[in-house]
Amino acid sequence: MGLSISFISIILMMCLLYPDLSVVVVESATTEYTTLIYKGCAKQQFSDPTGLYSQALSAMFGSLVSQSTKTRFYKTTTGTSTTTITGLFQCRGDLSNHDCYNCVSRLPVLSDKLCGKTIASRVQLSGCYLLYEVAGFSQISGMEMLFKTCGKSNIAGTGFEERRDTAFGVMQNGVVSGHGFYATTYESVYVLGQCEGDVGDTDCSGCVKNALEKAQVECGSAISGQIYLHKCFVAYSYYPNGVPRRSSSSSSSSSSSSSSSSSGSSDSSSSTGATGKTVAIIVGGAAGVGFLVICLLFAKNLMRKKHDDY
Repeated sequence: MGLSISFISIILMMCLLYPDLSVVVVESATTEYTTLIYKGCAKQQFSDPTGLYSQALSAMFGSLVSQSTKTRFYKTTTGTSTTTITGLFQCRGDLSNHDCYNCVSRLPVLSDKLCGKTIASRVQLSGCYLLYEVAGFSQISGMEMLFKTCGKSNIAGTGFEERRDTAFGVMQNGVVSGHGFYATTYESVYVLGQCEGDVGDTDCSGCVKNALEKAQVECGSAISGQIYLHKCFVAYSYYPNGVPRRSSSSSSSSSSSSSSSSSGSSDSSSSTGATGKTVAIIVGGAAGVGFLVICLLFAKNLMRKKHDDY
């Protein structure tokens, strides 16, 4: 009887400590590509007394989300001659169609929540972004920097910058051969570059080169950084103990691309996604193994008790 009560107590404790083991792992994996990086919202709201703009915007959002199950980049125009809206989405080149859809499907709600009914909006997540502009919205240079984030840790004097710059060179060449997207690892430095889907190879190379130069200047010897220009972005991270495995949905080089419009700035850095996922898997796995061991010990003791009764 004492054993049964002890076992039940252990089970209750496990349930209290780990009520959502599978959910913890799934949510950590999802946040790897759905973390908000920044938003860009035009200052002007559009006048919509008849609701035509809202209808056009809703139709465009629906079209973009439905296309995200088939492709990683899509651009469309909706509305009438007086209410024309151009929009596009882009997913990171290493996301599967399923993950791309999961990422893009969050963007219309986020755009409305963060920007409201502005004449132009851009919302950038770590795995995808969405942009729309009402006809006539002023354009900016493809090389204009929209957002940057740099890691806080500096490791100057360890040869890191030389390794990083070599990795940058490899990536700049790779993004051309990859037709707009390339990710690779060089001596513990993970680098990724992507251009907007309709940017040609030559312009893409120039945009990525510009972004890499900004990363060197803006982030210095920081061990990680992300630079978002209007037509491309680059990201890098240094892992002294080796680059961790990326999620199974990631391939390593594929074509697709990323970036466009509305000047803006805002939210956070996203270098903790992979770490959070790893920790969640370790905790969940350890708890699962512990639970199995407890069950086996209980069964063994129960059988021994029955044997003693005879």
